[in-house]
Amino acid sequence: MEKVFASIITIGDELLIGQVIDTNSAWIAQELNKMGILLKHRVAVGDVREDIWQALDEESRQVKLVIITGGLGPTADDITKPLLCDYFGGKMVVHQPTLEHITHIFENLLKRPMIERNAKQAEVPDVCTVLLNKQGTAPGMLFTKEGTVFVSLPGVPHEMKWLMTHEVLPRIPELFQTGFIEHRTLLTAGIGESFLANLIQDLEEALPPHIKLAYLPNYGMVRLRLTAFGFNKTELAAEVTHHFNLFQERVKEHLVVAEDLTMEQVVSRMLKERGQTLSTAESCTGGYIAHLLTSHPGSSAFFTGSVVSYDNRIKQKVLQVSEETLQTVGAVSEATVIRMATSVREIMQTDYAIAVSGIMGPDGGTPEKPVGMVWVAVAGENRIETRLFQFRYDRKRNIELTATNALNLLRIFINENR
Repeated sequence: MEKVFASIITIGDELLIGQVIDTNSAWIAQELNKMGILLKHRVAVGDVREDIWQALDEESRQVKLVIITGGLGPTADDITKPLLCDYFGGKMVVHQPTLEHITHIFENLLKRPMIERNAKQAEVPDVCTVLLNKQGTAPGMLFTKEGTVFVSLPGVPHEMKWLMTHEVLPRIPELFQTGFIEHRTLLTAGIGESFLANLIQDLEEALPPHIKLAYLPNYGMVRLRLTAFGFNKTELAAEVTHHFNLFQERVKEHLVVAEDLTMEQVVSRMLKERGQTLSTAESCTGGYIAHLLTSHPGSSAFFTGSVVSYDNRIKQKVLQVSEETLQTVGAVSEATVIRMATSVREIMQTDYAIAVSGIMGPDGGTPEKPVGMVWVAVAGENRIETRLFQFRYDRKRNIELTATNALNLLRIFINENR
């Protein structure tokens, strides 16, 4: 067995100018990683023949597998297929199963005539293995050249994923003898990246060469990820577990979870396991905390609802924040979030409630209450915990930081109330 490296080439002007975000590469990289294939490069090129050709040449000299996405549609700017035909020295032929599939789509599903431009999508280079695309009209193609495997896939995400899952990944064991990749991740909170690095410096320096440590800071948290490569799966897993346990013990005071989970997933699991419920009262986050919680399946088991009290009238009429409180200490205050949390918990009849109120920017701040100032309250049956945060970023990041830190405050609150 040997290390197998891959590169991903994404094709399209829309990717280069930022009009479309490349989510395909991230998904493909994760799936290849599970198969023991190491990613060497991710390359984005425009709809320019010479640039695509050059990318194919450069990547094929360095890796055994090249995954190409995009440029397989029926329009004039979709140049990938004829280019690949020339690159691998073939000629275009009609792939009958694909033509029948496209005909079926137009006659039976779309109920409209198929024009010549659509029929031409059934043409493929005669030097490729055709990967029938049951989710669309553009087939995938597999080529080999000088020991490198090339796979060309549509850029439409659901079509690409279907072809990768059903046609490409199952062929990997037949094409390559790969090793194994092990990942272990833990999430920390309440400690900065540099302080964390000092805390675990000796453990990091003691890692063998085939085990790497990565620091992944985000939203006030730091994720630590161990990645190891080897050829004996059992021995590799045991070795990684040993080192991972050392890191976990060292950072236990700051540990959120020893898994690759987001903060909302951690809180969601805690509530589900306890059979407890949560509601939110959100001012400055505009419902973002509720959005995070309900983005994952099964949230209805613990999350009942939210009051987005962006306007002070809603704070007064729905959440019973008094006019006196708003006049004396203001909407961004400890007293306001305490009342918001208490009221929403009573209204929704939940075990816990989160309330947030702050100034997200870019304007609205004062010397006394600057942009980024946020009050958070977490309420339970017999106790309320509050915390004042001062963030210093743009509006979007301030909202994200508020949500993550509010959920972390709830996590700590629940653990203290066991």
